Amino acid sequence: MIFIVVKFETKPEWTERWPDHVAEFTANTRAEEGNLWFDWSRSLEDPSVFVLVEAFRDGDAGGEHVNSAHFAKAVKELPQALVSTPKIISESIDAPGWGEMGEMTVGG
Repeated sequence: MIFIVVKFETKPEWTERWPDHVAEFTANTRAEEGNLWFDWSRSLEDPSVFVLVEAFRDGDAGGEHVNSAHFAKAVKELPQALVSTPKIISESIDAPGWGEMGEMTVGG
């Protein structure tokens, strides 16, 4: 799978409306056949920072994503709301998806 984490720092006037700003992009990406997940989080230390955790089945699915119309639209529209270029970690990993944490168990 292709596992990606991206940090976005929003301008103050865009911070509260960021979820709405990315809603269409999020929905379209989640609808892609090769998308495994596309989840947003917000930093507890800095509320202007949003973190996107996403995964794609393989390199072909990742390629389809970055060549999609909704990706092109996002690349054009998202920067107006940002302080700086997003920071990214993108790696191919040998995992089928999320696994249970070995160091902690809940229940039973």
